[in-house]
Amino acid sequence: MRHLFAPRLCAIIFLLMPLASHAADPAVPGAVEQARALFERDWQWRLKHHPEFSTGIGEHRYDAQLSDSSLAGSAATIDHARRMLDLARQLDAGQLGSQSGGQDRLSYDMFVADQERKLAIAAFVPFDPQPISMQDGVQFRFPRLLAQMPYFTEEDYRNYIARLNALPRHIDGIIEQMREGMRTGWTAPKAIMAGVPAQLRALREHLNDGELSAPLRRLPATIPEETRIRLAADGSAAVQALAPALQKLEDFIRVDYLPAARATIAASSLPGGAPWYALLVKNATTTAMTPAEIHALGLKEVARIRDEMGPLVKRTGFTGNLTQFFVFARSDPRLFYTDADALLGRYQRTLARATARLPALFGVVPPDELAVKPLAALGASGQGAAAYEAGTPERAAALVVNTSRLNTRPMWEVDTIALHEGVPGHHLQVARAQAIPELPAFRRHAWYTAFGEGWAQYAEGLGGEMGFFRDPFSDFGRLADELLRAARLAVDTGIHAQGWTRQQAIDYLNVNTAGAPADNEVEVDRAIAQPGQVLGYKIGQLRIAALRRKAETTLGQRFDERAFHDAVLENGALPLDLLAQRIEQWIAVRNVPPPVPVAVPPDSAPPAPLATPLPDTFGTAPGNTPVTPR
Repeated sequence: MRHLFAPRLCAIIFLLMPLASHAADPAVPGAVEQARALFERDWQWRLKHHPEFSTGIGEHRYDAQLSDSSLAGSAATIDHARRMLDLARQLDAGQLGSQSGGQDRLSYDMFVADQERKLAIAAFVPFDPQPISMQDGVQFRFPRLLAQMPYFTEEDYRNYIARLNALPRHIDGIIEQMREGMRTGWTAPKAIMAGVPAQLRALREHLNDGELSAPLRRLPATIPEETRIRLAADGSAAVQALAPALQKLEDFIRVDYLPAARATIAASSLPGGAPWYALLVKNATTTAMTPAEIHALGLKEVARIRDEMGPLVKRTGFTGNLTQFFVFARSDPRLFYTDADALLGRYQRTLARATARLPALFGVVPPDELAVKPLAALGASGQGAAAYEAGTPERAAALVVNTSRLNTRPMWEVDTIALHEGVPGHHLQVARAQAIPELPAFRRHAWYTAFGEGWAQYAEGLGGEMGFFRDPFSDFGRLADELLRAARLAVDTGIHAQGWTRQQAIDYLNVNTAGAPADNEVEVDRAIAQPGQVLGYKIGQLRIAALRRKAETTLGQRFDERAFHDAVLENGALPLDLLAQRIEQWIAVRNVPPPVPVAVPPDSAPPAPLATPLPDTFGTAPGNTPVTPR
């Protein structure tokens, strides 16, 4: 499994030095070291002030804490971003481009852009305007956080108990932010808040037998018995103390917040309106595309994919039209498992097949383990079919499968989902990024929706080369998922920029996609709750596919698919514009014509060595790993 990056001693030393100490020194190492020290300084601040994130990546120094969810905590985060940006701008960025294949300059550009993005968001709303909804919030995140913690020693359990004790204050912060939203007009739509009180009640009513108390039911025998007894008593008391806090949040939402929540669903109806949504679109896609351009693209892609589906439906032997086939595919009991273990087993077999075929498409294949496990039952009915959970040094990564409502989890979607969430999708991309020790930590753990989800959707398309999709139903699953991602472009922009109603969006998905009506409602509510987020999938996939076509066209027979995939992944997650720059550099390096053989006349002496070596066709692009010709 992966090992976390250990900061070098020199970086720690530079954290204690003024960043401007080398301002007058023209030597490149001064600027490079200052930049790396700044990245590390920001990273350590992030780990300390966002302990949930720290736990999620396997850094357990802050396992006893929760983040400050109050308005003061939001203000502190904004102030920190402003300080980091000011310090970054004091550096001489022009000195960062020549070392490490340009990685230091790339890291600097990404770091600055990240701080600018945070401040741009804060300029609209300086707090979290939607800290909880039916799709996300403490009712999902806190149980998931506890499940990510280690439970081996007394200290581990003391951290767990401390985190339980910290939850009431964290909930108070959530309420404070929601009250500020009510005061300023930044409220969430009723459509995505109505079910939250019931979710909180379910969590509260299952404190003793649910996920929050699960660690107390598996105290390891390696802890002395007397200590186990104390831990069990302290833990039980902490669990019981959560009931009033959860009740408080439930009552606040039901009595105070829901009556004040807005009836509208569009982000454009919030203060700032259209500019706010345009910023969300920019952040989600890392492009300059407008909502109108994305909407038109979505409609065009939906029509294209539906046309491609027609001949495929005939291959299944079905005699009706495409709309009738959609109804058949999402309802015929022969296409669904009736046992959760059977569904999980199918995912395991698919991942094993995909893993065995990775070396044919990738030069670098991280060895990280990928498990398959079911999604926690609480709230599962409102979640998607599956998700990826990144691993840590002590916990294997996992493809988390939603085994609720099995009659909505068709067999034909398994291959595509496994390729997307597992390999060569999220798992390969994330494991590859976290195994690049020369990158600063913030880049090894970076996430850009358009890159991460775009890569995962692109990875679905590699299934044909890996031996999948030969069965017409499985191939239909591939196109059905691509169709949904295209339809999301129209739905998200339709809701938030063009005045679509919730029902209008649901109807559009019901007519144009293969999704079950209940799943389409979940998709629409997700788009309402997270404006712009779903746009990254299709936009990212199209951009990566376009870069591949450009490489194939430019390089011709010199194009190497394995090398191209490695080039896309070898810099970690990138905004799409920076990805395009790196791939264009990679193409330029590989587009050098092969050396012309020098004819040596018989019985003559060989030519003298050249002062300048001939170009190496398989040379190394800036920041790239040398590629062995195949």
